[in-house]
Amino acid sequence: MRGRIAELLVAGLVAVLPVVAVASGLGQLKSFLDGAKSGRATFRQSVMAKDAREPQLSAGAFTFQRPGRFRWSYEKPYEQLIVGDGAKLWIYDRDLNQVIVRRQDATLGASPAALLAGDNALERNFEITDAGQADGLEFVEARPRAAEAGIERVRIGFRDSLPRTMELRDTLGNVTTLTFDAFERNVKLDPAQFAFSPPKGADVVGEP
Repeated sequence: MRGRIAELLVAGLVAVLPVVAVASGLGQLKSFLDGAKSGRATFRQSVMAKDAREPQLSAGAFTFQRPGRFRWSYEKPYEQLIVGDGAKLWIYDRDLNQVIVRRQDATLGASPAALLAGDNALERNFEITDAGQADGLEFVEARPRAAEAGIERVRIGFRDSLPRTMELRDTLGNVTTLTFDAFERNVKLDPAQFAFSPPKGADVVGEP
């Protein structure tokens, strides 16, 4: 369950990285597609499962480098690392000493993470609409055209030209809410952080 939620979360995350100032949510999203080449931020996450009484809380940090590379690291309450190296997606659960590996394009498919591939095919993969204002944020909503994407919708809130919140609802009824802090765009990043080798002795599931 942890791996699946994390995978969907990464798929939804990359579409909401930093943008330059424009009036509407759609305009800010377009500015990201046109201009954000790299970025980093910290995040706070809440996952409310469909039948749960309390949310599962976690926090961490992420970086991205277009095209096709990102690193998403949970730091508490448990350690989990997700790395997209442009060809493969690696999910490493330290507690379980397990690595899940899949082809990056096949795993993320028609999802917001496909934006990392550099083809800017958002309109082909999603129905995108402005979603109004609330709590000082400008919102957009994205609904995948492909039913097998695993995501029902992604709702993104912007303020001061940066994504401040994101809500991802999957097809099982789980809701993941993210709050972004300390966001920087177009920063210089070490390419080594987008490479991953399974630790010695780890159980590898998939095709490395």
